Amino acid sequence: MPFLVRNIRLGLDDPEDALVDAVADRLNVPRAAVRTYAVVRRSVDARKKDVHFSYQIEVALNESEEKQRERLKQMNPSEAVWIERRTPESIQFGTTPLRHRPVVIGFGPAGMLSALRLAEHGYRPLVLERGRAVRRRHRDILQRFYRDHEFDDSSNLLFGEGGAGTYSDGKLYTRVNDALCRQVLEAFYHHGADPDILVDTRPHIGSDRLPTICTRLRERIEQLGGEVRFESHVDDVRIDDGKLTAIRVASTDAKRQPEWLDVDAVLLAIGHSARDTIRLLHERGVRISPKPFQIGVRIEHPQAMVNRWQYGAAADHRRLGAAEYHLVAKGVAGEAGDMFSFCMCPGGQILPTNESHGLIATNGASRATRKSPFANSGLVITIDPRTLTDSAATPSSPADEARLALEAVAYQAKWERKAFEATKETYQVPAQRAADFLDGRASDGTLETSYPLGGMWTHIADVIPPSVAQSLRQALPTLDRKFPGFAGPDAIITGPETRASSPVRILRDPITRQAVETAQLYPVGEGAGYAGGIISAAVDGIKSAEAIMTAYAPPE
Repeated sequence: MPFLVRNIRLGLDDPEDALVDAVADRLNVPRAAVRTYAVVRRSVDARKKDVHFSYQIEVALNESEEKQRERLKQMNPSEAVWIERRTPESIQFGTTPLRHRPVVIGFGPAGMLSALRLAEHGYRPLVLERGRAVRRRHRDILQRFYRDHEFDDSSNLLFGEGGAGTYSDGKLYTRVNDALCRQVLEAFYHHGADPDILVDTRPHIGSDRLPTICTRLRERIEQLGGEVRFESHVDDVRIDDGKLTAIRVASTDAKRQPEWLDVDAVLLAIGHSARDTIRLLHERGVRISPKPFQIGVRIEHPQAMVNRWQYGAAADHRRLGAAEYHLVAKGVAGEAGDMFSFCMCPGGQILPTNESHGLIATNGASRATRKSPFANSGLVITIDPRTLTDSAATPSSPADEARLALEAVAYQAKWERKAFEATKETYQVPAQRAADFLDGRASDGTLETSYPLGGMWTHIADVIPPSVAQSLRQALPTLDRKFPGFAGPDAIITGPETRASSPVRILRDPITRQAVETAQLYPVGEGAGYAGGIISAAVDGIKSAEAIMTAYAPPE
């Protein structure tokens, strides 16, 4: 039986072959006593600029289990702990066959992994994705949008195969503690991701590799009997006696007429930017409520500067990649609390994340190698939608809650429109030097940014909420004291950052995972308000897929 040895340290120039000796030293046994070992987790520890690698190692010794357990009793739990293996719970499949195959709406991380789970167990899901297959999508983004500035509302960085996750670079770090997280990582690995994602503390795939992985996952679903229809948008639903009974599927392809599909189970994985679908569901009686969401800016620095902040004299070491940071400026946002970094992208690029014409919103991504000369990160505060209304009354009815949720969506869009207008409707990103923002003056000179459509000098305070601007004015000096130059002339603020999370939650039953008052509808992922990132969205989708499998047998 194995156990876990924690916090094994290796220097930057130490080969990983030295791990077995380090483990033997920690356990006070000869090297030959280590029967097997495997790396479970690997990270870079740069605290106090004493930069080194830290490992967690699974170990089995050439001695009895009783003796190994006795050995562990003499050690601090921070050094080593016993691994208690848990047998995965098997799914108790339902016995009533579905009359119609399950439908998955949306093919982002939640929809993709839930469809894969259904397909693996014979349920032959039908997947509806409003965007296009990733290769066509990629051409639309690079040629029509980046080159010609022609935005396509059905094929962009949010809609299409893989969803927003395809171009959010595959950061797979999550705070979710669930056995399914490992299964999601393994699914990505088996379809082409680097095996390092299975051991790195902050695993990352890369926006250049994700398209191929998404294609392979889709092909696997199809091999197992599933079907994926692109350019297929649900534009109406039928709800009878509190049960979703049919959906209408429209297409951007003029040759395909809208059609109604009868349904038994619909897994709703629409992502956080399908605002039209949220409004449709509300109009048809699906319960929605407001939830806290994040809004702010995206700040960009030279990556070499970030490397020096984090690694000091070791910044140029061959085994160290582009450095990350995770920062909090406590208490600068009034009742909202802190301003904090979000979705930090070392060696990355700032990207546009609007789903409609006439909007600008920002996000970040990195390619697999993280070799861009720029680093960027969101700086956001959390807003409670209830603070956006003029009424001080607590919402007292489902109608009040829905109104607040939709007002929060409109609030996001308001600032996205202001950003578009501020840069003369060019889709260039508003930008200002951090030092100029603090001094209240306009920026000038050459603007260097990774944003693919270029940037335009703008007063950032004009395109973000006053509460965000005030929090930013207080946060930047605090962060500059921690990292000198963070708020200097080499720091470029862009914005707004409005898609960090959804302000809407589609209410669902915690046991059946079906929408409250709308049976047969299974809302999942970020768009439903139950996840925040690729892994958590995928896990949430898988759990609802398994809920469908528990309730029904595969269609005959």
